[in-house]
Amino acid sequence: MQYAFIGTGNMGTILIESLIESGAIHPSQIIASNRTPEKLERLANKFTELKVSHNKNAAREASILFLCVKPHDYPVVLDEISESLTPGKIVLSITSSIGPAMLERHSHAKAARIIPSITNSACSGASLITFGSRIDASDKQILLRLFSTISKPIEINEDITRISSDLVSCGPAFFSFLVQRYIDCAVKETNISKDQATSMITEMLIGLGKLLEEGRYTLPALQEKVCVPGGVTGIGLEVLDKTTDQTFERLIEATHQKFKTDIEEVTHAFAKSNL
Repeated sequence: MQYAFIGTGNMGTILIESLIESGAIHPSQIIASNRTPEKLERLANKFTELKVSHNKNAAREASILFLCVKPHDYPVVLDEISESLTPGKIVLSITSSIGPAMLERHSHAKAARIIPSITNSACSGASLITFGSRIDASDKQILLRLFSTISKPIEINEDITRISSDLVSCGPAFFSFLVQRYIDCAVKETNISKDQATSMITEMLIGLGKLLEEGRYTLPALQEKVCVPGGVTGIGLEVLDKTTDQTFERLIEATHQKFKTDIEEVTHAFAKSNL
């Protein structure tokens, strides 16, 4: 089976590298294209059997197509490769604002949306999958098996796309921001060095992840276990409870508003296209 990756920016590259390094796909099965050829050079040099081509040829030769371009570029790319989007092929969106129903309206191919996470580059974390109406049981099995090699695939309905993406795809950036803020404050307020604080908190996070992965504790149980009545942890949690009040509510409100704007812009872009 041949796989086309149209667009090799950050997420397209992460998917290609992860799927190859996990053994799910051999480099010779991949056809990559990008409107900026220079962006393909690093991938082509790293994986010498990977094929480099233009969008039309990649779409023509592949059975499964990953569209790893910006949302407003989808109409242009779909129009360019429309002749190759036959009923037997699967076209995949990797962005929250382009769902399978939209892909089905503008092509004859089967469609699904798979939202990856940067954690997939470590063959870990989750990926989010929404299947279109043309996807059959065999197609589902192929896609779930493929993404099981680099993640835990989670099937979601359209109505929770944005919040799911906030948690899975944006989550690493959100929480790394909070962790970095914690490190910076520790360095500012005490004599600890940045290297020391970074090393300590990195090990803490790795350990925390393992505790959760092994099912030793739930998040509430872990807090309860560490928090000795009247102790330092309890004082810290009280501060966090007060100072983070409404923080995540505002975050979700902001991301959902941006999502609404993105949907409107994509709909407008499709309306202006030839599709």
